[in-house]
Amino acid sequence: MRLDDFDKDINVEDQRGQSFGGGGGGGLLLGLLPLVGSRFGCGGIVVLLIVFAVFGGLGNLGGLLGGGGTTSAPHTQVSRNAPSGAEGGAAAACSVDEVTRSTCNAFSSAENTWEQLFARSGEPFQAPKLVFYSGRGQSGCGAAQSAMGPFYCPSDRGIYIDTGFFNELEQRFRAAGDFAQYYVMAHEFGHHIQTLTGTSEQVRRLQARASEAEGNALSVRLELQADCYAGVWAAQNRNRMEPGDVQEGMRAAEAIGDDTLQREATGRVAPESFTHGTSAQRQAWLQRGLQSGDPAVCDTFSGAI
Repeated sequence: MRLDDFDKDINVEDQRGQSFGGGGGGGLLLGLLPLVGSRFGCGGIVVLLIVFAVFGGLGNLGGLLGGGGTTSAPHTQVSRNAPSGAEGGAAAACSVDEVTRSTCNAFSSAENTWEQLFARSGEPFQAPKLVFYSGRGQSGCGAAQSAMGPFYCPSDRGIYIDTGFFNELEQRFRAAGDFAQYYVMAHEFGHHIQTLTGTSEQVRRLQARASEAEGNALSVRLELQADCYAGVWAAQNRNRMEPGDVQEGMRAAEAIGDDTLQREATGRVAPESFTHGTSAQRQAWLQRGLQSGDPAVCDTFSGAI
């Protein structure tokens, strides 16, 4: 997919090279509750394995993420309209390497696309921020760790990317290609759209009164909608797509389905613990958005999925 002309007027925060204390303990647990407790906020790819481990009895959250307090280092905030040539500006943050350039391209494209879609419907749009970190970082929802994969934090409306994940996407999940990476970004941007529309908050309230199985089922619908929104973004930029892009996206969606990940991790599948949807469901909703380009077709909360 040709996304080589990103808009430098994006909100980028670069935490790479900063020092963060060991995450974990009660403070980290409380910080992560908006994400993990409601089972929708992370919305990242690898976080499925974490949630499965927690609810599957493989350990408790505090132990899984380590002990000790969390120490936050000052962030390098790159505000919108920062001079593109300034040290620490968007251009500098996005030009560290090819992966970050590619990620900024996808983020900027998604922002421009959704801003236009909201304008057409007469709805106000607020852009999220893009945050890079390496290994460990800090979000408004608590510590950011590479094991969580890419995620969206509704508290600070940030999309958090440990760029090392994309190597894992290609090597571990066998989902190579630039469009596979763009799909990840577009999916996380979809969670921001759910925050703007109020869908995420509605699901959180329903989950607060639901059983674990019911809450997981709601999470699946939320995640599949984000997949559909990723397809909508791609469809709105169809003139930039290249041969093989759709296949790359479908391979990525297949690789990160709940059933596929659980089968590879444990040799068994537990549908009641699904939080993101099966491989077939993820492919189907991504394809639905791709075929239509209309956010209205992404209603995963009405009828069967």
